[in-house]
Amino acid sequence: MTDFVPDPSAIVSDDAELAILESIYSSQRRSQDLTQRDLAAAAGLSLGMTNALLRRFSDKGWVLLKRLNARNIQYALTPEGVNEIAHRTYRYFRRTARAAGLYRDMIESFVMRKKRDGVTRLVLAGASDIDFLIEYACERHGLLFVKSVDPEKAQRLAADSGTMIIRPELSTPETAASGASSGFPEESLARVLAGV
Repeated sequence: MTDFVPDPSAIVSDDAELAILESIYSSQRRSQDLTQRDLAAAAGLSLGMTNALLRRFSDKGWVLLKRLNARNIQYALTPEGVNEIAHRTYRYFRRTARAAGLYRDMIESFVMRKKRDGVTRLVLAGASDIDFLIEYACERHGLLFVKSVDPEKAQRLAADSGTMIIRPELSTPETAASGASSGFPEESLARVLAGV
């Protein structure tokens, strides 16, 4: 009976593979040697998985492995490897742009709904990577947008009529109820993006 050995690409994300390829590329440009441990850390993978990926990359012709001595191997990207980085980077940006467009549309719809409900100011209470999308939608539809990482300041702003709080994390019943002083319950960003 043969042991089943899964294909590393079926387990590892494209981001981790891209991180390994990009690390090799940048180390090559800086003429700096990398260890397998360095590559594993850059990709957030175990040494064993990194080793399996490097062998697969070598088999595909993307990476050349040159043994320097009994313990050290030098990694070099081939032209095919550079081409693979370009393809993966393009796909990554295309996916990201599509997701940003989808999030923008959901946030825009949410902002328009809240404006019809009488909201005049949205307060983002906490940090979010997509705060710029909320700010853009508010600006387009004439709502004041405020972002605050200070929960107490956000709560003080919530006391004003026409203000709604959006939290990046899911609201608990206690925090959702605390936003009711302005007449509008708090909302979590996850619910906004889910279209709820």
